[in-house]
Amino acid sequence: MAVKVVTDSVSDIPANIVEELGITVVPAYVRFGNTDYKDGVELTTDQFFDRLLNGPDYPATSQPSVGDFSEAYENVADGADGIVSVHVSSKLSGTINSAQQGAGMADAGCPIEIVDTLQASMGSGLSTIAAARAARDGGSLEEVAAAARDAVGRSQCICLLDTVEYLVKGGRIGKAQGMVGSLLRIKPLIIVRDGEVDSFARERTRRKGISRLQTAAAEYAPLRAAAVMYSTSRDEAERLAQALSASMSGEDQPIVARFGPALGTYVGPNALGISLLSE
Repeated sequence: MAVKVVTDSVSDIPANIVEELGITVVPAYVRFGNTDYKDGVELTTDQFFDRLLNGPDYPATSQPSVGDFSEAYENVADGADGIVSVHVSSKLSGTINSAQQGAGMADAGCPIEIVDTLQASMGSGLSTIAAARAARDGGSLEEVAAAARDAVGRSQCICLLDTVEYLVKGGRIGKAQGMVGSLLRIKPLIIVRDGEVDSFARERTRRKGISRLQTAAAEYAPLRAAAVMYSTSRDEAERLAQALSASMSGEDQPIVARFGPALGTYVGPNALGISLLSE
């Protein structure tokens, strides 16, 4: 018997970690024109960014359906002591609501705990990974849920954008609204604070923006875990991950992850972010 861990695709957890830890990922939806695609299943990240940059339609996103969650819970429930479902901020998405309704509908035969990370991308992903590691180590439902909630309280997600254009188009500008209109030749940095997008800093060059990310990581150090996320420039992400390794408290190295289609809709190309889990 074991506890199963479920998340949504907005967590951006790399596929090798999902497989290693036995995490079930319920995909969000991305729409181009009149067609909906399951994030990462029916639309790859490369295909998404190609269409974002070169296609005629601007994408829209929607959370997994109640039925998607109900089906996922029933699929993993066989032989499970319980399910811990860890998700993107309820202030950014309706995913938590779908998960709660799906849990109520599912014929799972075991308890289901829903955790709101108040984060996005690997800010949510690091909490999911903490839960999955606790489950792998034989933790009870309460222990696995507690591992996720403990990580939630120590997580930060900061992102350097090439432009706020995509946040504005997607309606996710949040408390960073004040950055609009004053960002000619400025590289904006945003943070997920109290579950919402907020402004973090403004730098005049990309190089200074990346340096600001490194400074932020050092300020949060020592780090139990960290991730560097990118939309279109992996080499840049790998260099930043190497720089962040000095802030790690243990043997683990920063994870390099890619913003998937659901978040790529809002961060756009050339985005670079860090997610930090303080010690």
